[in-house]
Amino acid sequence: MTALSFDETGVDVVYNGTEFRLEKDLIEDAIQKSYPDVTDHEVLQIVEETPELSGEPRRIADIIDS
Repeated sequence: MTALSFDETGVDVVYNGTEFRLEKDLIEDAIQKSYPDVTDHEVLQIVEETPELSGEPRRIADIIDS
């Protein structure tokens, strides 16, 4: 299981027991969108080769504001 924790400057990730951080600039370069418009599903696709996506994708801006 992969855990994602979003904030204004990036995402803390726990993937297969390994913790690391994806910085905002890296995510923007990888997805080719501004950070607030990237979705949680898009970030998960950076981390996992074939993620199990469930539910509706949520924009990072909406996650941070909630």
